[in-house]
Order: sequence, then C-alpha cells, then structure tokens
Amino acid sequence: MDPLGELIDRALFPAWEGLVRGRPTLRLLRYLRQTEVRPLDELEAIQLGALRRLLRHAFEHVPFYRARMEEAGLLPEDVRALSDLARLPLLERGDARAAGDTRKSTAPPFPTIRKATSGSSGEPLSFAYDAGSEHWRQATKLRGYGWAGHRVGTRTLHYWGAVSPGAQATARRSSSRSHALKVALDRGLKRERYLDCGVRGDEELARVVEELRRRPPEVLICYAQAGADLARWINARGARSWPDVTVLTAAERLLPADRAAIVEAFGPRVFETYGSREVMLIASECGAHDGLHLSMENLLVELVVREGEGTRPTRPEEIGEVVITDLHNLGMPFIRYATGDLARMASRARCACGRTLPRLGAVEGRVTESLVDGEGRRVSGLLFNVMMVAHGASIRAFQAVQHRDRAVTLRVVAPDLAEGEERALRESLEPYLRGVPLRIERVADIPTERSGKRRIVVVER
Repeated sequence: MDPLGELIDRALFPAWEGLVRGRPTLRLLRYLRQTEVRPLDELEAIQLGALRRLLRHAFEHVPFYRARMEEAGLLPEDVRALSDLARLPLLERGDARAAGDTRKSTAPPFPTIRKATSGSSGEPLSFAYDAGSEHWRQATKLRGYGWAGHRVGTRTLHYWGAVSPGAQATARRSSSRSHALKVALDRGLKRERYLDCGVRGDEELARVVEELRRRPPEVLICYAQAGADLARWINARGARSWPDVTVLTAAERLLPADRAAIVEAFGPRVFETYGSREVMLIASECGAHDGLHLSMENLLVELVVREGEGTRPTRPEEIGEVVITDLHNLGMPFIRYATGDLARMASRARCACGRTLPRLGAVEGRVTESLVDGEGRRVSGLLFNVMMVAHGASIRAFQAVQHRDRAVTLRVVAPDLAEGEERALRESLEPYLRGVPLRIERVADIPTERSGKRRIVVVER
C-alpha cells in the first residue's frame, strides 16, 4: 500500500467512520480479528449467545416468528445448543415474501435499511435490516477482504453488476442528494472505482483494459465469470502491462479454469468469496486457499439435506442446502433462511492460516450462464438479477431463455405487473441485449429443476 493508502487506512477512514459517521465498524473489526483464532467451542458459545438473544427478541417482538415458535413448540429458553434450532422449520423465500411486515420487529431496533434481491433462484424478495446489523456486515466484509490483503485505502476497481441508464436514473430519483453525496465521499475516501460488467464484448473489455493501464488498481473485485471473461480477453491478446493485482471474486462459483485464466492475467493472488444480498459476506478464502472461512460470529450457517418433511445436517463431503440465520438482524430477522444455494463443508482440520473458523469446501449452483447479443458479445446473466431488484413487488419469479436464434424470452410470474412497468423493464434490458429480439411472457409458474433450484438463465444449445 502506498503512503496515501496508509494514511487513509490508519487515520482518515477511522476518523470518517467513527467520528463523522458515528459507526462502531472498526471496533467490531478488531473484535473479529481476535475471535477468528479462538477455539471452536468458544466460537460456538459466542454463536449460541447471539442466537438466544435473537430468538428472545423475535419471540417477543416479531409476530411471524412468535407464531412459528409457538407452532413448533419451541420457546427461546428451550434452545440450549445450536442443534436445537433445527426444531424450527426452514424459512423459504416464498414464506418470507408472504409474511410481509409480520417479519418486522415491533420494538427497537427497527429495520431502517431496505433492500431487495432476485437471488440465484430468480424469485425476487424485499427485505430490511437494522443499523446494528449493518455495522456487523461491514466489519465482517473488511475482515474477509483483509485476508486477501485488502485494506481501506487500497486502490480498488470493482468490475461489478450491470446497471442500465434507466435504472441509474431511477436510483438517482429515489436517493436524496445527501445520501448520494455520502456515497460519493465514502467511495472517494476508500479509493474505489466501479465499472459495469454487464456487457462483455470486445469494445467493452478493451475499455476495461484501458482503465487498468491508465490507473492500475492494487485490488480487483469482480463477479467471477466477468473476471474470467476479462482475463481470457487479456490473455488471448497478450494485453497485460501491469504488475500483479489481487483479485477477489464474488456472485458466482470460481471454477478452476476461471481461476487459472485470472492468475495468468493478474497474478497468483486470487481469492473467492461467497455471499448474498440478504446477509452479505457468508464466507471468504484466506491465503491458504483451502476452502472459505465462514463468518460465524455474524451468521449461523447450516448445510442440510431434506428428508421427508424435515431436514438433517449433511455428512462429511456431502452436498447440502445452505441455510442461514442472521444473528444480528433484529429489525427483520432471517432465521433458518433457505438460500437456494448448495455447498459442502471442507475438512474439519485446522486451516494452515491458523484461523479456527470452519470452512466451506465449495459452493455449488452459483454459475450463471452468459447470453450473447446480436453482435456476438457476451452479456452477463446476472443482468437479470440486478434489473429485477426494482420490480420485486410485482414479479414473483422469472427466468430468461435465450433460444438458438439468439432471441430472448423473459418468463415472469407477475399477475400484477402493470403495462407501464413491463415497458420500463423492457427499456432497462434492451440496451444490454442490442440486436436481440426480446419477448416478455407472463406465466403462471416456472418449475424448478430436480436439484430444487430454478435456473434464472437458460441458453439453448
């Protein structure tokens, strides 16, 4: 890190985050750096204490969970071990949608931060969380990224989600000027830049490479498939002219061939992360590159297999569904939330890095297929996830199908979608699907695959 980065990391950012914004993020980060090496039984005791606090609050102040616990015959004081939580049913995405405001706390802390996600299953969901949960999320992210050597003040380029001009205008209208100013100041102070990875044709990738040459970053944070496409373009043309760059990948599974391409283009420091919009960073890869450490002080992660009407924990090396309990979101809790993702645990042996946090061995089912536009340029399948966030209240589920002639059919379960909203959706998508016929088809249901997941992008071969 250069002298300016050191100044930001050690002085300017702490003053901004702690004194100006009044947030305890860095205090929590120091705590997390201490707990990550504690014995596993101590970490599980920390989890259990946070879980019991969450359940007490949910039982007393969240109508949805009080009804759930009463129906299951489970009172907060009955939970004496982490395994006791399995007595509650899973929270499916459809359940969370149907519950609406009954999942919100009726007493402080209230949910003040509102977001939405389409998720890997293609079923939109609106949710919220309280300020205390946000502080934990940010501290957890700083720790996880820190394992890759990233620090606040590091010159960072985000090759990130597609946002159309129409969506940007909508965001600007819905965001206050003061909030926009805070975001700009925050990114400027952290030395973060953002480039759209939505379309990845020759022209777009050439512009990214030009930016890399003009202002080489120390860290690149990218969607896994977007980073791999960029790397292959660079490698095929011998376009690399910069020193090694640390790369953190997200949003999709990092496949071995993708990692190899990124290593060739940017150097050996490649790190995979796993998260979701609902809870942010779930797990991160450390320098030992032997799985992804779970953020267990912030989240309780279960891997389960469905059997009959119940579930059981996975066995060693067995793939299971990822089920998450957000330990610090009291405002609108996620308790035993079935993410729709599949994963398996790594070995129980202690990681060579010395951290005792358990590790995921691999995350399955997160690879989003890419489409092509009329000129043959690759278009990120995650485009649809991003665009659907604005339509979560009207669109219950969706799936994009690109046919052999390149035409795209967007299937939506949306009985309440107004004509004006459908037109706005089409206008937001068309700039990314240039030269490709787009048809929006309203359907009653979109079946899931045998795995239980719904593919959000299907490319006919």
